[in-house]
Amino acid sequence: MSVDPLTDVLASVRLTGSVFFRIECAAPWAAEAPPSAAIAGQVMPGVDHVIEFHAVTRGACVGGPLGETPVSLRAGDVICFPHGDAHVMASAPGLRAPVDLTALHRAREAKRPFRIRYGEGPAEVELVCGFLGCDARPFNPLLKALPRVLRASDLEGPRAGWLTRFIEVAEAESRRPGPAGSGVLSRVSELMFVELVRRHLEALPRDRTGWLSALSDPHVGRALSALHADPSRPWTLSSLARTAGLARSSLADRFAALLGIPPMQYLARWRMQVAAGLLGTTREGVASVASRVGYASEAAFNRAFKRAVGTPPATFRRQRAAQLPEPLLDPGPSPYAPPLDPG
Repeated sequence: MSVDPLTDVLASVRLTGSVFFRIECAAPWAAEAPPSAAIAGQVMPGVDHVIEFHAVTRGACVGGPLGETPVSLRAGDVICFPHGDAHVMASAPGLRAPVDLTALHRAREAKRPFRIRYGEGPAEVELVCGFLGCDARPFNPLLKALPRVLRASDLEGPRAGWLTRFIEVAEAESRRPGPAGSGVLSRVSELMFVELVRRHLEALPRDRTGWLSALSDPHVGRALSALHADPSRPWTLSSLARTAGLARSSLADRFAALLGIPPMQYLARWRMQVAAGLLGTTREGVASVASRVGYASEAAFNRAFKRAVGTPPATFRRQRAAQLPEPLLDPGPSPYAPPLDPG
């Protein structure tokens, strides 16, 4: 049985949405954000990596990483910064503003989507802004494959209107008083991000390399699906090549050309990511986790995990548990994260 590697990665890296702002703007205005690593501890404590996004619900503006030419945005557009670049949203190119972190502290106190106003006079532009958290280690192949900026608009095609519907729900929930809408907003942000990634994947040229391009390759994609469906299986290059429908050497060459690493090295890294997820979200013993990711020996698993992550499995579990204070808005259980084993 095969699985969708994209869905599998999203589950394993604990994609989670949190903290929303409604921004109302009157020109001239600018809103500047620092690198997400600088505010991750305030926004989503205990999360490895924070992604920021902005959905334009009314009017038009520009946005982009600092020092680069911004892109034009209008109602129905979403812009996302997967690598957490410092960026600016503004009424026109070239405008800057001091970074203002007071809204984060006020949102922590309010425990609900927070309204921010820029400029004077009637609002001409409105945005819903938020954050997504995910694991960056031990292995997040999706994050590395994404560009610095993801931007999408609703276009004609089989999924035309999807982003607009997400944005409409986000705007409606962001206006709802009290914290009740925070869980809905979190789910909406996760679905919106998945839609952005899927549209980026569909638009990739056929000659591109990288993890997302590998998903679309008929043979390498089949191999990735098999590895993700059963990471504990004692895979060999030969057995994987038979599954992928290629000769051993052909699969090895094609896999390395697209992903930059051999198939068995990819499997080893993915096993460590799966193990990290199990250690962080279940009470399974280390020996059981080792078996579930293909290690017959707990000692061998301990050595491999420490080599990949920097700490032994038991230490990693304690550290992960200690890094989980409540986020600014409690998003509830993620549809991508495995439930906690009550064992």
